[in-house]
Amino acid sequence: MTVRQSIPIIKNVFHITYVRNPGAAFSLLANRTSLLIVVVVIIIIIIMVILYRLPVEDKLLRVALTFLLAGALGNLIDRIRFGYVIDFLDLRVWPVFNVADIAIFIGIGLLLLDVIRTPREKGI
Repeated sequence: MTVRQSIPIIKNVFHITYVRNPGAAFSLLANRTSLLIVVVVIIIIIIMVILYRLPVEDKLLRVALTFLLAGALGNLIDRIRFGYVIDFLDLRVWPVFNVADIAIFIGIGLLLLDVIRTPREKGI
């Protein structure tokens, strides 16, 4: 496919559209590849340290962080390999995204659910 070429799967609802995203979410920090790589590597290390120290019983948080880790790694691989992230899922009402973005979205949702569900000590 050529850049911006689109193949309708469900016309005007879902298309496969080839997009090169040189930035982060919504093309923020476009063409700042080195900075984005460094930031994502730091985030990946932090997530891995948290996962290592997190009790096995804390399943929801572990799953949430694993989704975030998988999405970050997926986009990092594209960024290192090509200098940009390849996006291709096009719902026509939202910017084009990829499977790694879905993993990040699910991870954030599960993280929020964990925060809401986890009882906190008084005064915190």
